[in-house]
Amino acid sequence: MKLTLRDPSLVLLVGPSGSGKSTFAARWFEPHEIVSSDHYRGVVCGDPTDQEATADAFELVHRVVAARLDRNLLTVVDATNLEARGREPLLKLAKDRNVGATAVVFDVPEDVCVERNRRRGPAGFPPSVVRHHLRQMADALGRMKRERIRKIHVLRGEQDVDGFRVARRRPSSWRHDLAGSFDIIGDVHGCGVELAALLRELGWQVEADPDGAPVDAAHPDGRTLVFVGDLVDRGPEIAPSLRFAMELCGDGRALCVQGNHEKKLLRKLRKPGRSVGPGVQSSLDQLAAEDPKWVRAAADWIDDLPSHLVLDGGGLVVAHAGLVERYHGRSGGRVRAFALYGDTTGEQDEWGYPVRRDWAARYRGDAAVVYGHTPLEQTRWRNNTVCIDTACVFGGRLTAVRWPERDLVSVPARQGFWERKAPLESH
Repeated sequence: MKLTLRDPSLVLLVGPSGSGKSTFAARWFEPHEIVSSDHYRGVVCGDPTDQEATADAFELVHRVVAARLDRNLLTVVDATNLEARGREPLLKLAKDRNVGATAVVFDVPEDVCVERNRRRGPAGFPPSVVRHHLRQMADALGRMKRERIRKIHVLRGEQDVDGFRVARRRPSSWRHDLAGSFDIIGDVHGCGVELAALLRELGWQVEADPDGAPVDAAHPDGRTLVFVGDLVDRGPEIAPSLRFAMELCGDGRALCVQGNHEKKLLRKLRKPGRSVGPGVQSSLDQLAAEDPKWVRAAADWIDDLPSHLVLDGGGLVVAHAGLVERYHGRSGGRVRAFALYGDTTGEQDEWGYPVRRDWAARYRGDAAVVYGHTPLEQTRWRNNTVCIDTACVFGGRLTAVRWPERDLVSVPARQGFWERKAPLESH
């Protein structure tokens, strides 16, 4: 068996004392990644039967787990973890930090566990306690299937343990290794001619099609493009804009996060019977003229786009609608919803648009956050964040941020291609 862990994640080792959890942990994880109840019990008292000392030890365990998860660090809890009341606070710590939880369960014969505890001397548990742990195993397995645990792996006997392998992968958003320099492009919405003009303004050498939309581009200094999403819908060059982004992302000259309009288009492409609004319909009408095989490839590409990107050693975050600090580098439904739609209240304004809280007004994070989604008449840096959707498709401007320079660069729209009911905001 193989366990592929997202990094960060919470790993619960579950099983009786003496089932091999600590040996397994030492084999696959670094010492600083392992939070051991035995270690903290020894720090507090050393007597495994002292209930008060055990409670104090687990208070320390919970504090250390919280501190590690706050810092996006993979954390392995080496404890029996057999009782639901013992797992509950650990799972809550993970849920509150949008970190997935995995359980590795050690279902080992009684005689093995008893003998291992005997060898540990005073630090080991007596046989009666070990047998009690074993009786808890069946109940623990049944309950864990109803808890917030992403994966449960059950190892039965030495053969399973010896044959088990652990691998790791960072979420697709985690690109600390990429330091730039970056040119981050605001919401294109099918305004391909404006995209070509903005790239030239940024110093890119651009090859364009007969209509003026970009086909290929390269920067003499090797800069990387980053798109904040919403390449599609409303504008006149949907397919060229999408194809251009796909080509450059394919060979490493660009990165892209998913926008809410890509999400809407993907739903329709995957389920053609769904009803859609006029914005998505504008994309569908244009994509109808394209090779269906390419359209399917475009849908797959959109589906694989990350909710956000953490770049430049963690100093830069790009998300379509922005992202509060506690979600940087995390995964899960709440993270993706915020990245795609912002901090919505569930209400609608007088024009029918979702009401969003101004999360950037309260942002105090160390990482700069560049985002789009909310069309603005004009923009500026604010609390280490900047919204670069300057309403190009509505007749405004297409804007980019140069990183690490933090310069704002923009070009005017040829015309307005879509009518917006609500007035534009200004930051």
